[in-house]
Amino acid sequence: METLEKIRKAYTEYVLENGKQPTSVFQFVKKLKISEADFYNDYASFDAIEADVWLTFFNEAKATVEADETYLGYSVREKLLAFYYTWIELLKSQRSFVVYSFGRLREESKGQGGPTAGLSRFKPKSQVLNPFKDAFFDYIRDLLAEGRESREVEPRPFVTDRYPDAFWMQTLYLLDFWVRDVSKNFEKTDTAIEKAVNTAFDLIGRSPLDTLFDFAKFIYQNK
Repeated sequence: METLEKIRKAYTEYVLENGKQPTSVFQFVKKLKISEADFYNDYASFDAIEADVWLTFFNEAKATVEADETYLGYSVREKLLAFYYTWIELLKSQRSFVVYSFGRLREESKGQGGPTAGLSRFKPKSQVLNPFKDAFFDYIRDLLAEGRESREVEPRPFVTDRYPDAFWMQTLYLLDFWVRDVSKNFEKTDTAIEKAVNTAFDLIGRSPLDTLFDFAKFIYQNK
């Protein structure tokens, strides 16, 4: 087993057994029978291990859907649906860890109004989700660019640039929903994914208001 994988496995087991992070790197690596230098070659801190786990979930979900030939022929809406379904399926394999880690991040947000004010103010003190967030933003920006080309996404002044943030909040919402879901085989989460994605694309797609705006613009330019 590679050192990196060994560290991740040991860390995951520790937090699930103890409900908190190890107290020191020294004690942690001593039990693993590796040096501190070996630990720091891979991770700068315990938070960095968690960040790597979250990023790995995203990368594996993205790689899985993109390896499917049918995915290439999907609409942008269908691609995001496929990603979310695959991502949640991967999270199931380590649900206990996800519940622990996300719960810890929610607790960090309490002092900043996180859980009491909703996910819109979800701002943990640690940077655990940042690598995952950055990778997701790259992914969703590519999807939105593709959507503009296929006319699934309507460019709107002052709003279009905020679309990635909205989809990130949607991702946090779906994660929070799944963590709290007690339905059989998480069936309600599947429904939440479908409704959230369809609603989002209905909102950012072309609507009668866009047609009205274009007509008003035409009248103004040709009066």
